[in-house]
Amino acid sequence: MFCSSRSGGVSAPPYDSLNLGDHVGDDPANVAINRQRLAHLWGARPVVMQQVHGTELVCIDSIPEGQLLQADACWSTQSGLACTIMVADCLPVLFYLRSARVVAAAHAGWRGLAAGVLQTTLNKLAEFGDLQDLRVWLGPCIGPQAFEVGAEVMQAFCASDPLAAGGFKEAATPGKFMADLAWLARHLLRQHGLTEVQGNDSSAPWCTFLQQPGFFSHRRDGVSGRFAAGIALV
Repeated sequence: MFCSSRSGGVSAPPYDSLNLGDHVGDDPANVAINRQRLAHLWGARPVVMQQVHGTELVCIDSIPEGQLLQADACWSTQSGLACTIMVADCLPVLFYLRSARVVAAAHAGWRGLAAGVLQTTLNKLAEFGDLQDLRVWLGPCIGPQAFEVGAEVMQAFCASDPLAAGGFKEAATPGKFMADLAWLARHLLRQHGLTEVQGNDSSAPWCTFLQQPGFFSHRRDGVSGRFAAGIALV
């Protein structure tokens, strides 16, 4: 399991410096070097996706290197392949089912969370074994200190689960709310019996918007690179 920061690469501002996104306007040659450095440091080949804020889940075990995948979650049973999520405010979620030696990763922005990307991933993992043996890690994302949303976002969660209102607080701006993606993810995981979730606890050190030296943030910067979180079997 691993998570990059924005340092250690070759990209120039505003993508400085370890930008891993090839769709944000950065020099493709610099992105390629950054990804090569990432693979070397991680010791596994990062398999990235074209993320569309949906719920599509794919297996990466037989995907040729360089093939474009349009999905927001992936899983693997092969060593040396890293299920990789690229983000700049959304929540990366990593999974490891120890008993079956299966890893998975999900891209959980608010749209994907509300649509069920975590449920889709958990349903697939449940085919391999008991989810009580599952380990889950939440990576950095925009935190409740900075993620102001409209009422329609809260409604997207609360329409099917009134208890999801616990992930929102009224903002200073009338009619707006501060959303807590990590809380919403933990809430959903608890509904599947997963209480020992590691990583992002919704505090400021995990907030991409607030931690400018460490993480890219699209909402903060407008034009921004992407960092990555991933998991691989060894």
